[in-house]
Amino acid sequence: MPLKAKHIVEELNWQRCTIVEKGVAPSRMEFLQDLLKFNKFEVVVSEDKKVSDDAPALFTVGVTDLVFNPVIAVYEMSLKTKAGKRVSPAYWDQKTTEIVDEYWTFEEKQ
Repeated sequence: MPLKAKHIVEELNWQRCTIVEKGVAPSRMEFLQDLLKFNKFEVVVSEDKKVSDDAPALFTVGVTDLVFNPVIAVYEMSLKTKAGKRVSPAYWDQKTTEIVDEYWTFEEKQ
């Protein structure tokens, strides 16, 4: 899911949270949860309601820091990876595992 400029605050599991992403797959949820916990955020994950019984499980990921804005954090490159590198927009979107400081020069390989 691409970054959305709107800052959304909702209640997840009876806690007010800044919504990081909604409707994410389990692998994406784990990626965001690991990244945000490493950056010292308290992460709250809530399973979305299923549309049907055979639909895959989707999750909403939030943090308890109501001032946190994922767009600002990613484009300011204020988040860090476990290797100590700055998180770029391409890394956040899981398009690459390499950090590209000049996000405007990133080209997706096909």
